[in-house]
Amino acid sequence: MAAIGVFCASSSTLEQKWLDLATDTGREIAARGHTLVSGGGCVGMMGAVADGARSGGAHTLGVIPQSLVDLEVADVHSDELIVTADMGSRKNLLIERSDAFITLPGGLGTMDELFEVWTTATLDLHHKPIVLLDPEGFYDGLLAWLSQLAHTQFVRQAALDRVTLAKSIAGALDHIEGRPAR
Repeated sequence: MAAIGVFCASSSTLEQKWLDLATDTGREIAARGHTLVSGGGCVGMMGAVADGARSGGAHTLGVIPQSLVDLEVADVHSDELIVTADMGSRKNLLIERSDAFITLPGGLGTMDELFEVWTTATLDLHHKPIVLLDPEGFYDGLLAWLSQLAHTQFVRQAALDRVTLAKSIAGALDHIEGRPAR
């Protein structure tokens, strides 16, 4: 059983297909006996993944900064909700408490979390699996741009190889389950 950190959008104005992807991801995390570690919000995909995980009986851990608690977007139904002083502390705790990471579609906050875990992995600060769950090509442009950076030596290919692209929820979890974190 792993504690899986999931990064995703918290927008409440998304198409239903993205909310469904998040709910299904949470349900599959639960079905496989894993713990969900999330950003501690109750809105958008973040809320949907937590609700999906809980509906399947998973333990849920949310990590949220006080500023978002003050906006009343905290997932108060989390089995464990940790309130941090700021976003930096939140990211550090998300990395510390997770054994692996899945990134679903998202915006700037999601990219910030993805690049934080990716950069720290590249610096050998952890060896935890990082998976982009992308069933519809959401990250194609980003991955193409990063690949181009490797060709110009701004990014090492070894750094790009630290992230696995999965086209299905099952594929993302299969990768995590087959590659234990150190």
